[in-house]
Amino acid sequence: MSQIIFSETFDKPILDPRLHWYCPPTRWSVSRSCLMLEPDAKTDYWQGTHYGFRVDNGHFLYLEVEGNFILSTKVSFFPANQYDQAGLMVRFSPEYWIKTSVEYEPQEPNRLGSVVTNHGYSDWATQDFPKDQNELGFRIQRQGDDYILSHRQPGDKKPWGQMRIAHLHNPAGGPIQCGLYACSPIGVGFRAAFDYLKVTQE
Repeated sequence: MSQIIFSETFDKPILDPRLHWYCPPTRWSVSRSCLMLEPDAKTDYWQGTHYGFRVDNGHFLYLEVEGNFILSTKVSFFPANQYDQAGLMVRFSPEYWIKTSVEYEPQEPNRLGSVVTNHGYSDWATQDFPKDQNELGFRIQRQGDDYILSHRQPGDKKPWGQMRIAHLHNPAGGPIQCGLYACSPIGVGFRAAFDYLKVTQE
């Protein structure tokens, strides 16, 4: 039977004290039962592969969780520049993490995707996402050191749609950081509104 161990609905002006910022954004607020986040320019998460650069300064609001869990949220996104992105992240360190989001592409379909980083090297798996949709639910389920990434349209009663299954190496054991993230690799102007953050365990 599932048990909710954390639920933040952003219906109060202050955040749950179990939440912490990694690279806090300059502009964020809690109002109208959502967390509004405006990422700073030139923020991103990526390690090495293909593009060669390494950057680890995206905005990440997280709590620490041990054992198996299901992490979920709903985010509405209002992009301004290429690669603007917001979604879920789980993380041990700069060398070991997973993120999933929709990335904005001005001249092409947006990209619903995920990045898995192990031993300091990132991959990237994507699929086209319609430009006329600006909100989505994300879920990451942990089973040991394996993670199932899923998405679903808000209000949809269908099962969550699986995006991928990935393995994340756990170099030190112990709890993992999990929560919301947003980045603007190019410039400012992007806004992302998160309705909730929930963690359940079975």
